[in-house]
This record gives sequence, C-alpha cells and structure tokens, in this order.
Amino acid sequence: MLTTAFVPGSPNWIDLGTPDLNGAMTFYGGLFGWQFRSAGPDAGGYGFFTSGGRTVAGGMELPAGTAPPSWTVYFRSDDAEATARAVRRAQGTVVVEPDDVMDKGRMAILADPMRAAFGVWQPGTLAGLDVAGEDGALCWVELYTTDVAGAAGFYHAALGWETSSVSFPGGAYTCVNPAGAGEDGMFGGVVGSVGDPVEAGGGSYWLPYFAVGDVDAVADRTRERGGAVRLEPTDVAGVGRMARLADPYGARFAVLRPEPVQG
Repeated sequence: MLTTAFVPGSPNWIDLGTPDLNGAMTFYGGLFGWQFRSAGPDAGGYGFFTSGGRTVAGGMELPAGTAPPSWTVYFRSDDAEATARAVRRAQGTVVVEPDDVMDKGRMAILADPMRAAFGVWQPGTLAGLDVAGEDGALCWVELYTTDVAGAAGFYHAALGWETSSVSFPGGAYTCVNPAGAGEDGMFGGVVGSVGDPVEAGGGSYWLPYFAVGDVDAVADRTRERGGAVRLEPTDVAGVGRMARLADPYGARFAVLRPEPVQG
C-alpha cells in the first residue's frame, strides 16, 4: 500500500480540478471529514484538503469550459524536465511543460499514448502529501487503459516502473512499483477498460482510491450528497471491500477498506 516514503516514480501528490470548489469542499467534507485551506493569495485559488491538520490532497476551481472535472495523480520525479523528455521519447504527450510552483517544487502535466493524463512533482520545500494509506487518505491508484501492455511499456520507459502479475478468480491483475522497490513498494495497478462494464467507453484515466472504514456508508453518503455510485460496494478476495464513485461534478474516485495484513 501507499506510504509517504516517496521514492522516484511513486505517487506523491493528488489534486482535484472542479467547476465548483465550494461545492466540492462540502461534498468531500461530508464524505471524509476533510477541511479546506487556501494556499494563499498568490496561489491562483489553489488550496489543500486536510484531515486532522494534515494535507491529503490539493484542489482548485476550473475556469468554465477549460477541462472536465477530475482527480490528477502525480508521481515523484527528481528531474521534471528529464521525465518530460522521457515521456516524449515513449510516444506520450507533455500537456503542461515543467514549471516552478513558487518554492514548493516543480510540476508538469503529461499523458500516456492512450491519453491518460497524470502529473509529475519534483519536490522543493514540499515533498508531497502529509499522509497516505490511512482512513480518509490516498491508499492506491489504478490506471484504466485500452492497452495494458502498451501502458506497462510506456510507464517503464518514462518512469522506470516494474510490473508483476497477480492471479485472481477470473483473470490476472497487473501491479506496479517503482524501480527496485519490489512487492513492498507496490502502489497501484493497471487494468484493461475494454471489458469492464463500468469503464468501457470511458477512455483511459487514473483512478485514485481513498481508504475508509466503511465502504457501504461512504457509498450511501455519496448518493445522499448528489454523487454517483459507479460500482456498488464489492468484496475482492485478498484485497478488501471497494466501490467506484463520482462526485456531483463527475470527478471519478474509489474507496477501499483494505483487508487486514496477515502475520
């Protein structure tokens, strides 16, 4: 599972782009108990979702018509320019060129050849999220893609990731970890979207998972607050109980109650 031991290639930031920041603050506050804190007058409206005073995500309001509401997952890079070059060499796209975010770090927005967008964050004074893998915080990320093999090859070339296959009833799951990190460093997976009844036709994208103690209660609160339950709460053997959801503006995310670690 995800931790804050951010090594190169691991997720170290996540943020929400939404057409209604106040509405999103109310929604996620009701779901996870998050609060919102502005990053200051020079941040262009950007701010931080917090839980118990610790940053769990960023967020900002999108100008009308600029981009669809979504969560963006960022991966650590020690050199954003070099990563952008590697993305281009691997047939990906640099959507937003690397740029400084005050003294906090350097970021870029990229896309893989299947058009799944993601970011990289090169730390300055801000290493990444304050908390991960705990209730109300990011615990896993999943790429839904139209080409699993192509995606695995791209991210290996661009970010150095390694993959492994885990068998489960009905198929196999492709896990990913930073170079050299092995099984203990797994932070996400790659899933084919074509045969998935929820994701088919929805393109390729990164889906963040937040850890919760009661998946069913969170799904119920999502409906009550105007969101959508895209996949009803489901038990996955060896993983836990999960649900795929969307906020009232269409940004997709998932929640997971992990199975207790044995031994």
